[in-house]
Amino acid sequence: MAINTVLLARDIGAGLATIGVAGAGAGIGNLFGAFVSAVGRNPAARDRMFRDVLLGFALTEAVALYALVIALIILFA
Repeated sequence: MAINTVLLARDIGAGLATIGVAGAGAGIGNLFGAFVSAVGRNPAARDRMFRDVLLGFALTEAVALYALVIALIILFA
């Protein structure tokens, strides 16, 4: 009985850790949506904004990777 409880808690914890992946997906969509809108308004500023967008994308994607690594650690460690 206690082993099943531990396994259930482990699976719930890993599932909760993957919520960060969904949040990162929404953040990336928001980031690029705002970028496309901004370039539509001011195409001359595209190159300067694109560097910032790539940095934001990398940092947002890092959050998703951290969440995935934590979920895998919870499941298999």
